[in-house]
Amino acid sequence: MSVPEIFANLFTFEDYGELVALLANSLIAAALLGVVGGLISVFVMARDIPFAVHGVSELSFAGAAFALLIGFDVVTGSIVGSIVAALIIGIGGAKDSEKNAIIGVLMPFGLGLAILFLALYDGRAASKFGLLTGQIVAITPGQILTLIICALAVLVVLAIVWRPLMFSSLDPEVARAKGVPVSALTIIFMLTLGLAVALSVQVVGVLLVLALLITPAAAATQLSASPVWVPVLSVIFAVTASVGGILIALGSPVVPISPFVTTISFLIYVICRLVGRRRMKSLHRRRAHRAAEEHNTPIPTP
Repeated sequence: MSVPEIFANLFTFEDYGELVALLANSLIAAALLGVVGGLISVFVMARDIPFAVHGVSELSFAGAAFALLIGFDVVTGSIVGSIVAALIIGIGGAKDSEKNAIIGVLMPFGLGLAILFLALYDGRAASKFGLLTGQIVAITPGQILTLIICALAVLVVLAIVWRPLMFSSLDPEVARAKGVPVSALTIIFMLTLGLAVALSVQVVGVLLVLALLITPAAAATQLSASPVWVPVLSVIFAVTASVGGILIALGSPVVPISPFVTTISFLIYVICRLVGRRRMKSLHRRRAHRAAEEHNTPIPTP
């Protein structure tokens, strides 16, 4: 099959308007999950714990796979697995080295459990595949309601603890000296991270969850260091990736949502990085001009 034929079969956009109307609830849920992912990713980057996202996602995968095996709600199983992993990491990993060790142990254990449960499951192969690549367009109204409730819970918690959590994330030693309950905030954050991972798994699957929980903030920090603009940009990027990925995937009958979500997220990061580098060069040039004017020295040409 030639490349033009591949792309011709990739997108059809048949009955596109009807599909968009039919999946309006899924799009709303994806937008809300994008808001959650964008905000959580700010703290993931501030705390420098992208490894934790992957560790939690593996146990979330195991929880979802076990729920699928016993005929229970997959979303609930994913949430339970994520919360268990988050508690283990948050309570047991007081130091970064301990945290990384715990995550390194949890990842293969969670993945091994998930593979075992999926091997024992004799139902539809599409259900197994959906855990890996996301299945938000196939979930039931009840599951969407669960996602929305959990997402709102995460947003409420973040709104309450935002300032002390950001303080403890950027400088935990000073925060502890100022009387901020750093350990308690760490556990609270890990629980919200666990919920965010479980929710994001429904959009992009367990394998690509980093696209919603790391990339948005990583892209935002290329454009700004402002404590206001970084979260705003991160949310915009995450919502664009999640909703945009679904809208594009509706026109493709053969490709799941997650590749489109991750591709959009990656392109946003690349563009932001290029823009950020150009801004830095412009800033250095202006500083050189200012220094040259102050000392009356010739300005070096590149």
